[in-house]
Amino acid sequence: MDLLNTLVEKGLRRETPTREEALAVLATSDDELLDVVAAAGKVRRAWFGRRVKLNYLVNLKSGLCPEDCSYCSQRLGSTSGILKYTWLKPEQAAAAAGAGVAGGAKRVCLVASGRGPTDRDVERVSQTIAAIKEEHQDVEICACLGLLSDGQAERLKDAGAHAYNHNLNTSEATYGDITTTHTYADRVSTVRQAQAAGMSACSGLIAGMGESDEDLVDVVFSLRELDPDSVPVNFLIPIEGTPLAGDWNLTPQRCLRILAMVRFVCPDVEVRLAGGREIHLRTLQPLALNLANSIFLGDYLTTEGQAGKDDLAMIADAGFEVEGTDTTTLPAHRADAAAAAGAGCGGRGGEGGGCDPCGDAAPADAVPARAAADATVAAPAGARESHADLVAVRRRGAGTDLPPNA
Repeated sequence: MDLLNTLVEKGLRRETPTREEALAVLATSDDELLDVVAAAGKVRRAWFGRRVKLNYLVNLKSGLCPEDCSYCSQRLGSTSGILKYTWLKPEQAAAAAGAGVAGGAKRVCLVASGRGPTDRDVERVSQTIAAIKEEHQDVEICACLGLLSDGQAERLKDAGAHAYNHNLNTSEATYGDITTTHTYADRVSTVRQAQAAGMSACSGLIAGMGESDEDLVDVVFSLRELDPDSVPVNFLIPIEGTPLAGDWNLTPQRCLRILAMVRFVCPDVEVRLAGGREIHLRTLQPLALNLANSIFLGDYLTTEGQAGKDDLAMIADAGFEVEGTDTTTLPAHRADAAAAAGAGCGGRGGEGGGCDPCGDAAPADAVPARAAADATVAAPAGARESHADLVAVRRRGAGTDLPPNA
């Protein structure tokens, strides 16, 4: 296909595809799927070889969130029956992190529910980072605490946080349909604050919430403009007790096309295969390793993931290898730019490779405008079949007396 040859050439040059080309990837047929995966795989291997980075989640505070994000089991009014607990003590969090590190995780992601941290919360997380670093000096720490206030990003950076995660989740045009208690602009501002503080930005999306192809392309192009170093691609886990519990809109084939599109738009960025991979990709998970160079090991925040040992076996069986702590994830040009910016921004454009000032809007022509009226979103063929039997609420690991899955 001329389209795929063009996209491979652009990916190897770090050139942004056109919006039309990105949409065309999502519109390819199942007969063309392996060709799409093979093409995007060339770009993935050019920048990341056959390495797979392992990340491990520690849920520091579960449930009890005042925000109304429709996809989230920790949201205000959720009846999901998830674990609910307040802040883990630093030694508890360090023990949980240790299980992931023992399983091969290179990065530990410290997550806490809520709108955003108080200054006391930032101090708690700083103490937790110190406890983890005391035992695992080389591990990367990524914090995910919600919307940041002035000065908090700098404090987390000084405490030893390497990265900060805050996902855009969906397109700006549809964000208000998913969440009403904060805005899309709030999320963009927090990502920019993390970058300005010298932290590596981690920001991604959730697919499967009823969005159109145009919405998916919108959010990925917005991410390209923000230029985070890592882009987690989540597939909605429709958890009972949330407003989107009945939204089974994805097939394994559509998930692979979405991952391929993200890889073509963000060729030299760490693309992370994140939440929902087990229930939506199912037996096609190994194929996704040709597109993503990073995954979460073990369980998620409130749901169970694939057994850690099965993750490791899948990586080996697919001909990939776990990335070690002695290897830099990012390609040299991004890693060098990150070091110059204080271990943060990655290959951002602009004078000196620095970040845009916090709060500045993206250029008006950064992402093409949406059509005046959205087309009706039709579920992909074969979608909407429920796999609710594959969704299990987490009852082990952090916040419990049971050993973690790592």
